[in-house]
Amino acid sequence: MHVAFFLLLAASLARFLLRHPWDGAAGWVVALSAALAGLYVLGPGAAAPASRRGRVWLVAVVAVWMVLVVVAPSFALCAVPLLYTGLRLLPPRAALVLVALLTLFVVVALQKLADSGVDPMLLVAPPAAAAIATAVFVHAQRQADRQRALIGDLLRTRRELAATERREGTLAERQRLSMEIHDTLAQGLSSQRMLLQAADRTWDADPEGARRHVRTAASIAEHNLAEARRFVHDLAPADLAASGGDLAEALRALAARETTAALRVRFHAEGDGGPLPDRVASALLRIAQGALANVREHAGAATAAVTLTRLDDQVVLDVADDGRGFDPSGPGPGRGPAGGTARGGGAYDPVGAGGVRGHGLPAMRARAAALGGTLTVESAPGEGTVLSASIPVP
Repeated sequence: MHVAFFLLLAASLARFLLRHPWDGAAGWVVALSAALAGLYVLGPGAAAPASRRGRVWLVAVVAVWMVLVVVAPSFALCAVPLLYTGLRLLPPRAALVLVALLTLFVVVALQKLADSGVDPMLLVAPPAAAAIATAVFVHAQRQADRQRALIGDLLRTRRELAATERREGTLAERQRLSMEIHDTLAQGLSSQRMLLQAADRTWDADPEGARRHVRTAASIAEHNLAEARRFVHDLAPADLAASGGDLAEALRALAARETTAALRVRFHAEGDGGPLPDRVASALLRIAQGALANVREHAGAATAAVTLTRLDDQVVLDVADDGRGFDPSGPGPGRGPAGGTARGGGAYDPVGAGGVRGHGLPAMRARAAALGGTLTVESAPGEGTVLSASIPVP
């Protein structure tokens, strides 16, 4: 629409200069054309809201255009882009008044340009074209409003469905664990209690029978310990379990899942030292999840990179982002590796309103320290953040 306005303005000026001699009126037409073009350039963009400034600008543009049409009717067709601009910036009633005014000026100007008096076609065509254009614009606006409302409803429905699925998943997992515990650990503990009570009652009268009860209770305890270990294994990170214990594949899946329109996450692996111990792989995956969660929530980053490096005696996980960064040497709770904290809204700020955050630096550092490793953070305001976790491996 902006391009159309300037093309119509240039064509109207060329037509006027070709058909009229250069005199005082021509100078005024050129000056008014330049003023109209400059004023149009200063207007709000196509996506600007209907603000007071936009309406004042539109009134000024229409006023200059009207003066120009009175002096040179050739500029009448420049009203088409102004019509759409008015429909976009003004309330419905004011927009209809503007459309009527523009149409009236166009009809009068075209009649002046007609060679043979009053032309009925020029009396009917501009109002009809204006009515059609206005109807199409209003219909498109209503369709857009309905589409926005529909998208809002869909987003709300999706959020509600996601929350319902999370609740159902939580309840299903609780039910599964309760049944598993009831059918294995709880029954095993009950059997051990009964056997040990029986052994206590017969310890003096039947020592051999009491020892058999104790041995049976020990066997049940060993079986329950195996079941407990199976529970712990089943509750390991889902990505790690899905990848068969391959940390690189789990991190690659995590990076793919965390990649969105606002944040692109890349993964790269270096070195090959065979499979990692389950505890090491699980800890590094949890650290990567926490770091990427903080990048997504606080860093304002466009890209992030996850790098897994296998060395001879250690494995190193690096998570780097190009976000706003922070000053890790600042005072306060939740200190970083240099004794400071991410206080400026940085990507790894571990401090929340209620204390330490679940995905903050203390939780990540505790996971690394539990395996004899270290966690460091390098950052500066406006320069992004690099988190590095190093854990020794045999």
